[in-house]
Amino acid sequence: MTVRLPVGEVTALLGPGLVRRRVMAALDDGSAPGVLRLTAGKHETVATRQAAVEAACGAGAAIVLADRLTDGLDAADRRAVLAGLRDVATTGAAVLVDDVDPVATVAVADEVLRADRTGGLVLERLSEIYFAS
Repeated sequence: MTVRLPVGEVTALLGPGLVRRRVMAALDDGSAPGVLRLTAGKHETVATRQAAVEAACGAGAAIVLADRLTDGLDAADRRAVLAGLRDVATTGAAVLVDDVDPVATVAVADEVLRADRTGGLVLERLSEIYFAS
């Protein structure tokens, strides 16, 4: 299945954790120029992660994969790091985010890429999704 990520927007990858991991692993950032993967170890500081996001703004990447970039951070720090991805998108990159905190991810996203257990992927605009309260 082919999915075209929206350029200049942040897309949150949602679905079962194992399925999300498989989707991100299948995206080979080394196979094409202009693809940048942002990751972090659980013990890296917030400042280090934010610096990586800022560097991505100037990298000229067409696609940025934020792959569990906030692992090990508390909720406030996760939000701070993920918020920087909006700036990356404004450079014209398509940004795909897989994170342990789907709520924080959706908070910065324009789109949602839903992955189901069968391998299906569906791209949805957040503005078109009905959220029941």
